[in-house]
Amino acid sequence: MIYDLTFKTVTGNEISLDQYRGKVLLIVNIASKCGFTFQLEELQALYEKYKDRGLEIIGFPCNQFALQTPETSQGFSEFCKLNYGVTFQLSEKIEVVGENAHPIFKYLTSTCSFEGFDMNDVQAKMLYAVIKEQMPENLYDDSIKWNFTKFLIDSNGNPVKRYESYVEPMEMVKDIEAII
Repeated sequence: MIYDLTFKTVTGNEISLDQYRGKVLLIVNIASKCGFTFQLEELQALYEKYKDRGLEIIGFPCNQFALQTPETSQGFSEFCKLNYGVTFQLSEKIEVVGENAHPIFKYLTSTCSFEGFDMNDVQAKMLYAVIKEQMPENLYDDSIKWNFTKFLIDSNGNPVKRYESYVEPMEMVKDIEAII
């Protein structure tokens, strides 16, 4: 269960996801130099709009995709605050794919399957081409494909839906409102 897992914040404090019991969670692997980094602004807007109704967002910086998060954990935190006004929780830098993937992402990818790329979406087609060239081993399993993969978890700790990188946060409003 998700509430059995923990993570470290950018300041090194260990946090149990159990403290989010009864809240709706949005867990996202994030980056600073990605074509999807603009989503930090929309994630912050979602947080501000729904935090009083029980939404919590946790951003997990990761440098595994084209080295798009070169900063230290603290440097990344400062980048997010200065450029996007981020006030939602950030973790230390982690890995989300492979042998050293963080347990939270191992759990989420085992419970929320990759549903494929929407090849009618221009961004999805471009992302597919990049992954096919740079990380083809990730195309055909449930692993995280790129930065800004998002997981929505209901207030009982059940993963509800996985959104791929090209799905913008505001496109998730209907799903968030349905469970908040």
